[in-house]
Amino acid sequence: MKTGFAGLGVMGGPMARHLVAAGHAVAGYNRSPDKARTWADAHGGVFAATVAEAAVGAELFVLCVGNDDDVRQVVTEALPHLARGAVIVDHTTTSAKVAREMSDLAAGQGAFFIDAPVSGGQAGAENGQLSVMAGGDAGALSRVEPALMAYSKAVKHMGPSGAGQLTKMVNQICIAGVVQGLAEAVHFAERAGLDTDAVYDAVSKGAAQSWQMDNRWKTMARGEFEFGFAVDWMRKDLGLVLDEARANGSHLALTALVDQFYSEVQALGGARWDTSSLAARLQDRAR
Repeated sequence: MKTGFAGLGVMGGPMARHLVAAGHAVAGYNRSPDKARTWADAHGGVFAATVAEAAVGAELFVLCVGNDDDVRQVVTEALPHLARGAVIVDHTTTSAKVAREMSDLAAGQGAFFIDAPVSGGQAGAENGQLSVMAGGDAGALSRVEPALMAYSKAVKHMGPSGAGQLTKMVNQICIAGVVQGLAEAVHFAERAGLDTDAVYDAVSKGAAQSWQMDNRWKTMARGEFEFGFAVDWMRKDLGLVLDEARANGSHLALTALVDQFYSEVQALGGARWDTSSLAARLQDRAR
């Protein structure tokens, strides 16, 4: 498909690369032009200096940017230049409100907007193994799903516009609780004088097992927190979760508490550490 891609960062860059490798003609835009030019030169894509250039004649327009305001700006700039009936797929994690807003805006100009946040982190993007949770028109999603599978292991339609973002919020709630529990477990094992590697071997094949345990237990114990999804980004996501919870009346006491714990990690200088750095907060308290 003739494709435009906006946002060539640690997630978007590899995703766009997989699209090129799958045979799609991809014009890549990034707000830092040098990054877009480097990406195009390295992977055989087309350099686009503006959103409009990336969008011209595109049947599929993908974005992976920063926040609600970024999505509004990029979609507004792209819409007049897209092919008739084009599908916009937004992989940014945003509010459900902006997803519905952009869907209405796209529909008014003969296009479709799919909110499609992802799970899997930088490693998932690099390896083409992301999980996509999508909201919006099912027929439009089915048209572009073969392209999305270039960087995904699963694409799941969750319902109308906003449903993808709401599902991503569920994902982040789960992660927040699991990582805090894991941080406390590592901390407890250390304070009890146990060999943390031996503890992992003992408990990781039973009911306590999780992706976070398999991938972060040993690095948490070593105080290594340089593995992708940053605390700043997690706090942005949890802010969206807590806003939505206030609106729908759900009670998220643990999520709110973990969000505050992440604010303590930020105060320790860990704004760019990964989410497993909840362990650093406990290590600091122990000292």
